[in-house]
Amino acid sequence: MDYVFVHGTTQSPTAWRPVEDLLRRRGHRTVAVDLPTDQPELRAVDYAAIARAQAGDMLAPVLVGHSGAGLLMPAIARAVAASHLAWIAAMIPGPVSLADELAADTGEMFNPEWRALTDPPTADPVVAAYFLFHDCDLAGVRAGLRSLRLFYPAATYREVHELPDVPSTYVLPREDRTLRPSWMRRAARERLGVDAIEVDGGHCPQTSRPETLAAVLGAAWSGPA
Repeated sequence: MDYVFVHGTTQSPTAWRPVEDLLRRRGHRTVAVDLPTDQPELRAVDYAAIARAQAGDMLAPVLVGHSGAGLLMPAIARAVAASHLAWIAAMIPGPVSLADELAADTGEMFNPEWRALTDPPTADPVVAAYFLFHDCDLAGVRAGLRSLRLFYPAATYREVHELPDVPSTYVLPREDRTLRPSWMRRAARERLGVDAIEVDGGHCPQTSRPETLAAVLGAAWSGPA
């Protein structure tokens, strides 16, 4: 099976390497796309075109997105002809733009401490470790901090992203300190029509629990490899 990985707003594509290595050992092909971080005016379709070019000859891949990459998942899914979507502690687009959703109720989606931040978590390793890597061992914290990179696709926050008619898997870390588990659980049911797969740990299971995440992804598509 082919897998296309999309990084979130706090980590570079290198964060996916442990999961990619595990999947490749099982005979799967993977690509972690690298989206530009210096063009906040790009729309979702622009990022999708970039992802399509980097995906190369991937065939009906499982599309895996983390955190803020959830807003880009619908457009990228259409561009790469994804056969399955795997949302990893990810925002799920609703019927309005993210900006409008947050204007209505910021407390519904995000944990209070995360909402209170005045600087990006990538700017301070202590803050990043607290919110993103608190469930990691020392090696995981170091790996996580090396992966830090701010990605702020501002224009996409004002767009409405229509979900594609593609099967989904949602991975919900129970101890997430960024997105509220209660919001993720409800959004998975209401927006994707699935019950979330709940796992131990925090917001970045690709860093803290790559074996667990690889196992979930390996089972995300039940057709022939």
